[in-house]
Amino acid sequence: MGEALVIIPTYNERENVELVVPRVLAADSRLDVLVVDDSSPDGTGEVAARLASENERVHLLRRPGKQGLGAAYLAGFDWALERGYRLVLEMDADLSHDPQHLPEFLALSESKDLVVGSRYMRGVTVVNWPMGRLVLSWLANWYARVVTGVPLHDLTSGFKCYRREVLEHLRLGEIHSNGYAFQIETVFRAWRAGYEVVEMPIVFVDRNVGMSKMSKRIVLEAIWMVWRMRWWRITGKV
Repeated sequence: MGEALVIIPTYNERENVELVVPRVLAADSRLDVLVVDDSSPDGTGEVAARLASENERVHLLRRPGKQGLGAAYLAGFDWALERGYRLVLEMDADLSHDPQHLPEFLALSESKDLVVGSRYMRGVTVVNWPMGRLVLSWLANWYARVVTGVPLHDLTSGFKCYRREVLEHLRLGEIHSNGYAFQIETVFRAWRAGYEVVEMPIVFVDRNVGMSKMSKRIVLEAIWMVWRMRWWRITGKV
């Protein structure tokens, strides 16, 4: 096993997974890849299985049915911890997260506990998003920051690097949120535990292939979950 594992959740990302996995491997020789596929009807799992058969640094975790982003990452975290990886990274399959940023994550993680790739740390570094979606995303992150108190600009980012000890401390079995709420909650729990959480500027480019998994349910979950986190902070639960 390598030193660091990049977890890539997939659902109907057949074309993208074929592109992103080789680029991740080429970004840094210390990286392995775990594709967590929720039985994609389009054959994403079969493509990932072929890539795994061709390269020992690529691994596949198949799950029965679509269970959500947060659940996929939790399964990937457990898989990584069981196999002794020192660093565990999250990234999207659709190439909106540029693999060229991965060595920067590894470098910062030598001294920081959790590194978050930020679209809003230095202005706005988002390419090809409609203005409406960009404004909604920026406002959502402002809202989450104000309600939870976590001093980051991009709490909903899905491009992150955790040190092993952070994941071991987070009580993964207690996390049940998905989507944006999952991203906010993991950062909130790490911050509340006293770990050093920092942002790193990234360039985010909207997907060219496939469909976004955004839904009203994901948005509503994030809206109410941040208030739950505020309550946890007030009561000292987390």
